[in-house]
Amino acid sequence: MKKLKERWGITTIYQLLLIIIVFAINGSLSARISNYLLTFIGINDYNTHWFIYYLILLVLVLPIYPFLLMGFGYLFGQSKFFFPFGKRMLSKIGLGFIFNKKAS
Repeated sequence: MKKLKERWGITTIYQLLLIIIVFAINGSLSARISNYLLTFIGINDYNTHWFIYYLILLVLVLPIYPFLLMGFGYLFGQSKFFFPFGKRMLSKIGLGFIFNKKAS
């Protein structure tokens, strides 16, 4: 745990516990929300080939995950850790422009 605390730049076991809780909540909730959205538009694993279904599910989870991560990080008081993390994730999937400031 010491290496993880050093790598993430956190100082207490309490912060580590909060970060792990945020990751756990976020992973489950982003998958549930994506599944709900697919069901809402009428796509499920019964009327769609499994490969197409999971591909669409993955495409939905990818942008939802970092936004939820930053939101729950803020709610749990760990925004210093999760905002840069979420921004990096969004940049890697091509949505980094959302947080880029344009010079006037």
